[in-house]
Amino acid sequence: MAKLKICGLTCEEDIAAVNEVKPDFAGFVIEVPGRRRSLTAEQVKVLVKGLDKEILPVGVFVNAAPELPISLLRDGTLWAAQLHGNEDEDYIEKIQNMTGKPVIKAFSIKTPEDVQRALHSPADYILLDQGTGGTGEPFDWSLVPPVRRPFFLAGGIGPENLRTAISTLHPWAVDLSSSLETGGKKDPMKIKQISRMLKQINTLEAYQKEREAEFE
Repeated sequence: MAKLKICGLTCEEDIAAVNEVKPDFAGFVIEVPGRRRSLTAEQVKVLVKGLDKEILPVGVFVNAAPELPISLLRDGTLWAAQLHGNEDEDYIEKIQNMTGKPVIKAFSIKTPEDVQRALHSPADYILLDQGTGGTGEPFDWSLVPPVRRPFFLAGGIGPENLRTAISTLHPWAVDLSSSLETGGKKDPMKIKQISRMLKQINTLEAYQKEREAEFE
């Protein structure tokens, strides 16, 4: 049963849109220079207060000083820190040890070796992506063998390939951002559409597993 993460939320309208469909996770890009969806820590604190309590807030960071994610995890603003830079194992473990909160580490997948590197990460969850995030392009899914640890799948996932992504890789969660936008802004109708699609796919997957179990 794949979970849903909607990333790159930037305003109160985005919060209202996700509150209506209640994805499992909401992502906020925090203090990343050059990213159009980037927000300050204070802006994120305000938006998270309006987020439905059933939705877990995730902060996206790129080579930030560890004190930034640590402070937002400790004060309860964030449920988890998602790292998209060159953060090493010491960095990951420092956040884990100082906050007791989950860390999601993103990996750019271009070779089978990239997948193996991701699988051996000490992060609580890994995220497999095409690049540094927000590219809107999928990577070569054939590079990924069956994965037993929970992972987020990102990069170019939308209505046209959501079913294929889930049936091919069986991710623990899918992470969408640009495919849910129109004119560079989150589109409530697209958010509703993808939420409905995922629920239908999950229902079908559960039914198929029940049928398979009957014949075992």
